[in-house]
Amino acid sequence: MGSKCSCCACHLCLFEYQTPVMLVIRSKRLGFLFRLIELLIIAYVVVYVCWYQRAYQDQDSVISSVSTKVKGNILTNSSVEGVHVWDVSEYVIPPQGENSFFVLTNMIVTPGQTQSSCPEIPSEFTNCKSDSDCKEGFNEIRGNGVQTGRCVQYSDTIKTCEVMSWCPLENDTIIPKPALLSAAEDFTVLIKNNIQYPKFSFRKRNILHHINSTYLKNCTFNRKTDPHCPIFRLGDIVTEAGEDFSVIALKGGIIGIFIDWSCNLDFSEHFCIPKYSFSRLDNKNPENNVAPGNNFRYAKYYKNNESIETRTLIKGFGIRFDVMVFGKAGKFHIVPTIVNLGATLAFLSLVTAVCDWFMLTCMKDRDYAKHKFIHPDKKGDGVPLSSMESTSYGTP
Repeated sequence: MGSKCSCCACHLCLFEYQTPVMLVIRSKRLGFLFRLIELLIIAYVVVYVCWYQRAYQDQDSVISSVSTKVKGNILTNSSVEGVHVWDVSEYVIPPQGENSFFVLTNMIVTPGQTQSSCPEIPSEFTNCKSDSDCKEGFNEIRGNGVQTGRCVQYSDTIKTCEVMSWCPLENDTIIPKPALLSAAEDFTVLIKNNIQYPKFSFRKRNILHHINSTYLKNCTFNRKTDPHCPIFRLGDIVTEAGEDFSVIALKGGIIGIFIDWSCNLDFSEHFCIPKYSFSRLDNKNPENNVAPGNNFRYAKYYKNNESIETRTLIKGFGIRFDVMVFGKAGKFHIVPTIVNLGATLAFLSLVTAVCDWFMLTCMKDRDYAKHKFIHPDKKGDGVPLSSMESTSYGTP
């Protein structure tokens, strides 16, 4: 008897067809839940997917090239070099950088160095009491030359090992204050930036269409009055980065110039304009201030009156400005639009499943369940599932 009922049930399942039935339930709680979930999904699609992410658009990343030109002059009067006028060829080192430029702001100058022997700078590795403390030919990595093996007088109270090097040696323990080239804050830099979005055959540069040569000769970037001018005053850049130029000029630093080319190409290209921002990039944490700033050494070589090779060693401190260009462009495309429309419809179809689960498990009146699944008889009358089960599996 049991096997016969099982075969009958399998036969019925094999030849069944299921179709959705519209069941209208008048319940404030269930209706509120249904509309709330629908509203949340629609808000997510409209606000986040369409407005914020612009998921209906095809995307492309920016390709960029940058060139810079610094202008300005400084008059200095120091005990080492006397009166000196600095122009762009002296304080911009090197003349051309890759998306960056360096401006000299302070220096330690050691003039008249020649190849000779002289006392080493005092330290725990170079101090001595006699020649036995010095080793001829020894090259101390932290030192300034090769030892001669002699212990000589550095000062009235200190003796150090003699070295062969460029003498006199540099003493970089005292940094000039204020910075020798602190007037560099009034220098200006022209930043020329060309960008393209290859996928959309779109090209543009930061010297916009309305900018002519007359305007370019007289403008300086100002966020309120001249936000599109590509000429920047160095002091204004450092100020917008939250720094004091007179302080950062002492030991140098690194400032980032950010150019954002995020564009919506569904609108006119006139709305695709660069947005500038500035920030300090190197570490200035007072709790971890080891080796602060930005510096390097370079030398100027010449022959003295005795035809001996001589040089002036300069330890330069300065600010490196890194120009970083980023951005994405989007334009309407049918493929991502269809994909996201299908995802939205799939999300909306989940609303019914969630509400059905809530109705069948969380509501007090669970009699709705017997109306959820209906098996019509041959006459077309609806028979609830519970009644159908009793007739299908009852005693024949």
